[in-house]
Amino acid sequence: MLLLYKLLIRLYGLGLYLASFFHPKARKWHQGRKNWRAKHRALKQDKIQTGQPLIWMHCASLGEFEQGRPILEGLKRNQAKVQILLSFYSPSGFEIRKDYPMADAVVYLPLDTHRNAQQFLHIWQPNVAIFVKYEIWYHFLHQLEKRTIPTVLIAALFRPEQFFFQWYGRPVLKRLRHLTHIFVQEAASAQLLHRFGFEKVSIAGDTRIDRVLAIAAQKESLPKLEAFTQTKAPVFLVGSNWPQDDTILFPFFRQGLPDNWKIILAPHHVDEHRMGQLEKQILDSRVRYSEENLEAFERARVLIIDNIGLLSRLYRYGKIAYIGGGFGSGIHNTLEPMAFGLPIIFGPKHQKFREAVYLVASGSGFCVENMAELKQAFETLQNEEHYQAVSGSIRTYLEQNEGASEQILSYIKQL
Repeated sequence: MLLLYKLLIRLYGLGLYLASFFHPKARKWHQGRKNWRAKHRALKQDKIQTGQPLIWMHCASLGEFEQGRPILEGLKRNQAKVQILLSFYSPSGFEIRKDYPMADAVVYLPLDTHRNAQQFLHIWQPNVAIFVKYEIWYHFLHQLEKRTIPTVLIAALFRPEQFFFQWYGRPVLKRLRHLTHIFVQEAASAQLLHRFGFEKVSIAGDTRIDRVLAIAAQKESLPKLEAFTQTKAPVFLVGSNWPQDDTILFPFFRQGLPDNWKIILAPHHVDEHRMGQLEKQILDSRVRYSEENLEAFERARVLIIDNIGLLSRLYRYGKIAYIGGGFGSGIHNTLEPMAFGLPIIFGPKHQKFREAVYLVASGSGFCVENMAELKQAFETLQNEEHYQAVSGSIRTYLEQNEGASEQILSYIKQL
């Protein structure tokens, strides 16, 4: 089975190389790893001081980074001499966070081969390794074990259908057994690991909850949003919408949303083609966030966010949030609007997200499959007493589930 894994990894790398001639994201993936050994040696020489501890954290992409971020910032806050190596697998994570100031060096993780793992660890020589959520690579875990480097998996979620619980995934499962510790988000994951003989497992919760609560506590003011909302009109805020979401959103805006409401659209993609798609469907006055004239924000009914990285701070200005992705591969981040107590509406693909399942089960969130259901959910929330009950239930959930970061930080400090 290990031979099959090695073959698949090689084929995967070849496939991305061929795709790089046609696909921009694959091109960035390939170019970011070209001559990686020389790049990493130079970066280490320039950025890392010898004699001080180096902690390596690896994240697949931006979402996993947000889960690991409270740990990194906690380490920097409490352990001044700790140095951080941050690696990404996906270009979407690396490109946005390559200048992240709390990391001493930010790199692409090489393809998971025996030689790459050996050389990566020989170059960087970390004292502790932290993997976030799903990032489990056989050769890197094997080489960390051989070097007796403490290795921790945080914010993990496990499901019986995942490949390492199948007969063909047993080599990777074996490597998982040698992790120093695994922090999972919920009891079901811990129970599954215990069934397979794992002992070094703790239920810590989701570190993203600590992160979103910290963002909400900052009370950051955005002048353009202040201008847009200066009339105190309630705001229907759409986060990470895809074209599939638009098929129910725009009919609702025309037929179900009262005229006194404003709209913020923060689409998942912000390229010019996507901006054009949205603007064609907007019949009301609109403005893009990149506009500099504040008067345009005061006049507009619809604000289109045409940049990345702002969404988590926008929810402060919302009354109700719709989270996109539920008509595709799965909904996006619901914890960010939850941190501000916003009732949330989303599409049917939400079952993999613990907090979304809670929202639906508790009546604090609304799963919709068409415009009529979206309109009904909105009308339900027009009852102020019901609205406040939903908002209170959301805040209670977050308060009961915060604290994962401190538990993990305490363990890592011991290492």
